[in-house]
Amino acid sequence: MKNVKRISRRQFLGASAIGMAGILILPSTASCGRSKKQQASASDLVRLGFIGLGRQAMFLLNGFLQVPGVEVLAGCDVYGVKRTRFENRVNEFYSKAGKKVEIKTYEKFQDLLERKDIDAVVIATPDHYHAIIATAACRAGKDVYLEKPMTFTIYESQMLRKTVRETGRILAVGSQQRSDETFAHAVKLVQSGAIGKISLVNAYVGAPPTPYNLPEEPVPADLNWDLWLGPLPGNIHYNSQLNPPISLDPKKDEEIWGAWRWYKEMGGGFTTDWGAHMFDIAQWGLGMDNSGPVEASPIGDGTEFMSFKYANGTVLTSETWDEKKTKGVKFHGDNGWIEVARGFFNASDPKLFPEKKEEQANMPYETRIPHQVNFIESVRSRKDPVASVDIGHHTTLVCTVGNIACELKPTVKWNPETETFVDDEEAAKLMHYTYREPWKLA
Repeated sequence: MKNVKRISRRQFLGASAIGMAGILILPSTASCGRSKKQQASASDLVRLGFIGLGRQAMFLLNGFLQVPGVEVLAGCDVYGVKRTRFENRVNEFYSKAGKKVEIKTYEKFQDLLERKDIDAVVIATPDHYHAIIATAACRAGKDVYLEKPMTFTIYESQMLRKTVRETGRILAVGSQQRSDETFAHAVKLVQSGAIGKISLVNAYVGAPPTPYNLPEEPVPADLNWDLWLGPLPGNIHYNSQLNPPISLDPKKDEEIWGAWRWYKEMGGGFTTDWGAHMFDIAQWGLGMDNSGPVEASPIGDGTEFMSFKYANGTVLTSETWDEKKTKGVKFHGDNGWIEVARGFFNASDPKLFPEKKEEQANMPYETRIPHQVNFIESVRSRKDPVASVDIGHHTTLVCTVGNIACELKPTVKWNPETETFVDDEEAAKLMHYTYREPWKLA
C-alpha cells in the first residue's frame, strides 16, 4: 500500500513524551492564511489564562506560547505542584525569549476569571468542570478554548451553548482533527459525493465508562481534593491515577492520562474521550454538525459495538474497521470507501488520495495541527472557529446519548430537533445529575 501515509502509535506516543519535556514549535502560522505583513501587533495581543494544569494543559501551553501575539499570564489548578510546574515552564520560555512577563497562579478558577487583563482562558480540567468554568468564563467576558468533550452531561452542553451565544463569546472545542488537512480532505470527498451515497460509517473509539473501582489512597498534602471534586458527589475517594502525580526535582511529568475519564462517576469513557474526535468526524462528513441521530443502540444482546441511526437511514457504529483497531473513521458509500485516522488515509480509488505532504512526525498531534492558531484568529476576528460551540455541542450529544443507551441497555429514541429522548423518562433522567452544594451553572 504505497500510497498509505502512516504514523505508528509508538511514534505518536514517543512524540508526545518529547512534547512533555520541552517547548515545541507550532506549524507556521503562514500556513493558516496569515502572511508576514499580517503578523500580530501589540494592538491585537491576546492574553491567556490556563485553568487545569495537567498533562493535556502542558501540550496546549507548548503550542499557545508559540503563537504570535499571545501572552500567557496566569494558571490555575487545585494541585500545588502543578501550579509550580506551570510557573517554571512559562518563566523559562519567556526568559529564553528575553521577555518579561509576570506569571501568577491560583487554586480557585474564580480568582483567575476576576482579572481584567486576561482576554481568554484555556480550560483543560476533568470533564465534570467544563461547563461550570466555561460558563463562568463567558459571563466574565472571556473567550474560551475548551478541551473535549465540551461537557459532561447533555443539559450542561445545552446551557453552555446558550450562554456562549447570549454573551457573544468565542468558544473553541479541542477537537483538533477539525484542523487536520487529511480529515478535511476525507470529509470534502464524502460531502461531494465522491464515493456515492453513504450507508454506513464505522468510527472506532473504544468502550463506554465503567463503575469506579480504584482503591482509596492518601490525598497528597498540596492537592485540594474537595475542590478537585467540585460538583461531583463528595463520596468519591482519591486515587493517584485520577490526578497523576509529578515531580519537580527530579523533573518528572505524568506517566499516564488522568484515569477519571474511564469511570462513569467522573467521565464518559472512550465514548466521549475518543468519540469527541471520531464521532465528530462522522458527524461532519454526514453533514450533521447541527443535528444528530434519531436512535442509539447499546453494546449487548449479541452486539459488540454501539450504533446510531440517522433519519435518512445511514448507520454509524463504533465498530473497528481493521485488525489493529485503529481509532479512526471509515465511510462506506455505494461507489467506494474512505478510511481516515491520524496520520493515515486510505481509499478504494487511488485518485481519492490527498496530495502527499511531509509529516511532522516528531511533534505531538496537538502542536502538529494549527488548531490553537485557529482559536486565536477567531478571538481576533470574532468569527466562529472550526470547532465551534455548536459543533462541540452536537458531538457531545451523540457521545452522551450513546453512553445513556449503554447504561439503560435498550435502544433509545432521540429527537435531534428538540434535543430530548422520545417517550423515555429513564433516559431523560440521565441528561444531567444533581450538583453537590453549593455548585451551579452561573
